[in-house]
Amino acid sequence: MVAQVKGPTDHVVIVGAGLAGLSAALRLAGAGRKVTVIERESVPGGRNGLLLKDGYSFDTGPTVLTMPSLINDAFNSVGEELTDWLELNPVSPLYRAFYADGSQLDVHANTEQMQDEISRTISPAEAEGYRRYVDFVTKLYKYEMNDFIDRNIDSPLNLLTPNLARLVALGGFRRLAPKVNQFLKDPRLQKVYSFQAMYAGVSPQQALAIYAVIAYMDSVNGVFFPKGGMHALPRALAAAAQKHGVTFIYNTTVTKIDYQNGRARAVITDTDARIECDVLVLNPDLPVAWRDLLGHVPAKIKKLKYSPSCVTLLVGSKKEYSHLAHHNIHFGNSWDGVFDELINKKTLMSDPSVLVTVPSKDDPNLAPPGKHSYYVLFPTPNLDADIDWTKEAGPYREQMIATLEQRGYKDFGDSIEVESMTTPLDWQAQGMERGAPFASAHTFFQTGPFRPRNLAKGFENVVFAGSGTQPGVGVPMVLISGRLAAERIVGPVK
Repeated sequence: MVAQVKGPTDHVVIVGAGLAGLSAALRLAGAGRKVTVIERESVPGGRNGLLLKDGYSFDTGPTVLTMPSLINDAFNSVGEELTDWLELNPVSPLYRAFYADGSQLDVHANTEQMQDEISRTISPAEAEGYRRYVDFVTKLYKYEMNDFIDRNIDSPLNLLTPNLARLVALGGFRRLAPKVNQFLKDPRLQKVYSFQAMYAGVSPQQALAIYAVIAYMDSVNGVFFPKGGMHALPRALAAAAQKHGVTFIYNTTVTKIDYQNGRARAVITDTDARIECDVLVLNPDLPVAWRDLLGHVPAKIKKLKYSPSCVTLLVGSKKEYSHLAHHNIHFGNSWDGVFDELINKKTLMSDPSVLVTVPSKDDPNLAPPGKHSYYVLFPTPNLDADIDWTKEAGPYREQMIATLEQRGYKDFGDSIEVESMTTPLDWQAQGMERGAPFASAHTFFQTGPFRPRNLAKGFENVVFAGSGTQPGVGVPMVLISGRLAAERIVGPVK
């Protein structure tokens, strides 16, 4: 039996309208609870934010959307269908990978199409290895999803299921890079099917092979882009929740929790409003929620290790680059070295691997007529590194632009009309511990049952949701975390 909150659950207050908070709100509304969501920004979305500037609409957070079935699941909990609220279009290719030797590779979700691409650009033997890799990650997903990702785990003993034995036999608890290399011998394929470990905050050399499930979620299941940009997703979830009775209070910050005898009674806002609750769901970054709202940080939370951070440059430009796809990954020569610098040495990448997304390619309405928008992401160390971003931001921006221009973005700097840069210091100011938007790293002892629980110890009726708790980082995971939070309150949600 999964542990649940104690006492009445009639009125649930959710702090934060991030994707996890919205996912929880829909399910709680579907289960007949009165739900109030309090959000400090003027729009929903949390990290999945929106920046409007001079006719451009920029997504400020995640740009890669996978697993639409999980989004539909949230809508279904109130009897709605995703297709009535959101127009999702498949992105093809999923990624276009550019390599230091000048070669490039398009990544497709369709296995036959990808085999053809690999056969043509690399070799038939590698195409066969890819086919076997797809079988491996598909099994991994099947064994992992229900028992390890999509459920509340109260103890490591909960993992003792037949699927655990299957995962062990499959090699899921070996290291990711050597496992990928069993199937794929060409370094270009090894990179494109293991870079996703970066989202989990560990290097492919250190990550467990179970993290190849992220490669399944995008490279096999497909990548999608919502009409209106990524922010259309939280807007749609919030609108459906509102239709089904959820109250949203925007531009309001929760500053304090009134709790007595280990029970949250009400939240106090910056407008001095007091909002009573039977249960409280906290969607801010988990360590920040402990510190700022619950008043102390447990020793275990203080010891967490964090993922690398990143610097993003949102650019409105008068220039188009015809050789780009929607998502473009530019790999440098260095690979192991990149992770060593980011995670171990905590220095900036000397030979960067970078992601460039071009949202206006699939939705021209996100930029003024004839203009284009670019989302440029350079991984960096988090704020544990000795980097003074107040001084480093300007020079690093120049370095980012120089790197792009060396990699085929001719006159990129001179074509910029509008820009917005976000450094680890900015992420921290937005409420992300250590300036790490990918939250605490998915090392073995910060994964599954060892990741911070979604029940707040010492409180009868406080539940966490979001990337800092189980199951972890990424849009699919935070949507699941919202459902798991709801299940702590109302039991299994169908």
